Amino acid sequence: MPKPEIKSAINIRYTDLAETSCCLSCGGAAAHSKAASGEVCVDLGSGRGTDAMRLAEEVGPEGMIYGLDLSDGMIEKAEKTAARLKIENVKFLKADLENMPLESGCADLVISNCVINHAENKQNVWNEVYRILKKGGRFVVSDIYSSIPVPEEYKNDPEAVAECWAGSVTREAYLEQLDNSGFKTVEVLEESTPYPKGKIEVSSWTILGYKPGGCCCS
Repeated sequence: MPKPEIKSAINIRYTDLAETSCCLSCGGAAAHSKAASGEVCVDLGSGRGTDAMRLAEEVGPEGMIYGLDLSDGMIEKAEKTAARLKIENVKFLKADLENMPLESGCADLVISNCVINHAENKQNVWNEVYRILKKGGRFVVSDIYSSIPVPEEYKNDPEAVAECWAGSVTREAYLEQLDNSGFKTVEVLEESTPYPKGKIEVSSWTILGYKPGGCCCS
């Protein structure tokens, strides 16, 4: 994560955005997730809870959705919306993605939209994703990677951080983190052409990977 003062500013910004119609997502991970009835799903950086509540409908009453977010405002907004819509199979938790408050092997599916790039230790996040997935479980993640390492001048710039690219790593580094965590085969579902941000270029992508050991992906 950014320095404490920058992290605080970003948290305030996202809390304020909880009450707006602004779209904070850089991708459509939920649309590619193919959540099935009865599955346990985890939404990393769940924000206002839109994707989590959509998944709650897809998995039905036998399934369960956990939305993890650091913003108090986002969690409060999501909880109020879920209560108003009477969605009972969803739970929102304030959590650091580098230390998720979930049991190992509990999830069939993990999704995330443009959140992992914010983490200071992205390897720890991917290790946690691997840990909480069941054998054969999958992730569908939309995120941003950079063409070259992000210059230091942007890494703690509030605007660059809020635009979700200041913490990005290169495509090669991203794939290396996935491999290190245990995800040996990754499928690219969508990938944009590079576009300019500051003095560099970045690309958005949506990727799919399975935890080895299941009947279909071991």
